[in-house]
Amino acid sequence: MAPLKSLEAEHPVIDSNFQTFCASHGIFSVEEFLIHDLDELAGAAQQHPTCEKLKQQGITEVLSTIDSQHQPWLNGMELLDDVLHNKHVLSTGCEGIDLLLGGGLREGQVTELVGPSTSGKTQVCLLSAANVATKHMGTVVYLDTGNSFSPERIVHFVGDISNHAFDQAGQRVFQKVMNNILCHHVFDIFTMFNLLHQLEFSLPSQFQMQKGEQVRLLIVDSISSLITPILGNSGSQGIYHWRALMISAGYLLKKLAHEHNLAVLVTNHTVGGEKGIPKPALGQTWKSIPHVRLLLSGDQGNSTRTISVLRHSSMASGKSTRFTI
Repeated sequence: MAPLKSLEAEHPVIDSNFQTFCASHGIFSVEEFLIHDLDELAGAAQQHPTCEKLKQQGITEVLSTIDSQHQPWLNGMELLDDVLHNKHVLSTGCEGIDLLLGGGLREGQVTELVGPSTSGKTQVCLLSAANVATKHMGTVVYLDTGNSFSPERIVHFVGDISNHAFDQAGQRVFQKVMNNILCHHVFDIFTMFNLLHQLEFSLPSQFQMQKGEQVRLLIVDSISSLITPILGNSGSQGIYHWRALMISAGYLLKKLAHEHNLAVLVTNHTVGGEKGIPKPALGQTWKSIPHVRLLLSGDQGNSTRTISVLRHSSMASGKSTRFTI
């Protein structure tokens, strides 16, 4: 999460005194500021010796800074032009999935892959990473939340994609591709926030990079592994905080996708629904976050998988296909 201190350089009123006041209320970051009861915070500021500076300047300045980050209104033609010229489609490397999605993962969108354990979600992520790094010559940022990232599997996919053996030319290809996949092991949602904010700050400079160095794909495998433990440790009072964190995470992923023309792929597990029918975890709050929701299913020990469209911004739900991986 972006610390309040990071705003001090451009906004001197958010000084150490204001930061100390916020810290006394358990607020250290922009996200924690947003989910706090601002009426309560303003009331506490009223009792402080520097009341007017805290209330009228500090609190107002943070809210104004956050509001200034909002994108301007765009008309339909501007949005269409952005889709046609800036939001490209990246092949996943899996023909069945690409055909279902009309080419693959679209930049500017968050695609969610839902499925039970052993359904093949991580394999699709690894294949997509290998394909984007190999064929689209782009950098892939891979956030691994469950120690499931397999460089050996990546090498296997790259070999299939590039048709290179482990000769001298093949070694150069493997080295370039592997260098283009940046993996971070992430085990709590706050670390993910920090990494995403670091990525957000570094992305504007990527347009000066050569094509092969630009970040094209962001993978979070899995988002539910980071969010579910917070829910499990929350009492009734903590549910609001959990939902706010989830919304903040979703907003940040969508912001990165749209503003920096990234394809974002996240995975989510399933839980028992009505009549025992599996449904995506994380509930209704998360449901509206992804632009595309796909359900992946298959039997353990069988390489054949079924993938179905649960939600898509430009096609009807219910379409499905089978593929092997």
